[in-house]
Amino acid sequence: MFELYLTYEYHVAATQLVLAMLGIGASLRRADVTRVYRFPKAFGVGIAMQVVMVPVMAVAVGTLLAPHTGIAVGLVLVAALPGGVMSNLLVYLARASLALSVALTATMTIGCLVTTPLLLRVFAGTHMPPGFVMPAGRIAFEMLVFLLIPLAIGMAVAMTQPRRREAFARWTIRGSLVMLSVIIVGASGAGRIDPTAYGLAGYAALVVFTGAILAAALLGGRAAGLRSPDRLAIAIEVGIRNINLGLLLKASLFPAVPGVPDPLADAVLFALLMYGGIGTTAAIVLTVLHRRGILVTREWGVAR
Repeated sequence: MFELYLTYEYHVAATQLVLAMLGIGASLRRADVTRVYRFPKAFGVGIAMQVVMVPVMAVAVGTLLAPHTGIAVGLVLVAALPGGVMSNLLVYLARASLALSVALTATMTIGCLVTTPLLLRVFAGTHMPPGFVMPAGRIAFEMLVFLLIPLAIGMAVAMTQPRRREAFARWTIRGSLVMLSVIIVGASGAGRIDPTAYGLAGYAALVVFTGAILAAALLGGRAAGLRSPDRLAIAIEVGIRNINLGLLLKASLFPAVPGVPDPLADAVLFALLMYGGIGTTAAIVLTVLHRRGILVTREWGVAR
């Protein structure tokens, strides 16, 4: 059974991403993308954080702390992903700048057709096995087919079927969660995910990376003179990544072969799934602290 999962891992990951993006698209409106013109400075800082700061942090932490090359590659893959749509919900709950968060999510999702292959080529190349060639063209094609086109279809559903958009979004996202469960159970059953394989060092690298990018986003936003709601929105946007896309890219770059161990691919998958939990947890903590007015100090740039 689990060998069958390995045979179809790529197709499962592709289906999971398509369903997720259909739901996300149905949740967005065309105006969400154009809101950037209301806050160009904050938007520019947010883009710079995601395109420059996060990948640099990933390389630094991966080089210094990652106990396995695959985790270093996984960190870079996480950094190359656009923000995840859950960031919008957390920003809303935190009472931060929702319009900025939505604009960043939408713009980075569209822009990742260019930025993700470029960032992977620039930052992950040194960690790849000898002879490995980054398939930038294939990555861009897969993101177009499995990410941007479903996103556009979801937005079209929202515009043409406004009464059904919420139900459509709800059921497609639920379907994506079912497929995500299949990935976790299938990979675990096939021995691809071993929570103890990398020891505390593996978790430490992911926790340090998460803390570093959140702190840098908060401090960088303060240095840029941004308002507290904008700084927090950018920090949450930086912390929540589109792990759905990451799972597809992992399956594409490192396809599972039944009966053939692949320690590099397994470590990348571990980093993706573990970061998904750690990053989301950290963003939730920021959300709760901001709502309660208990954020570390004014020097962190998030106090009210």
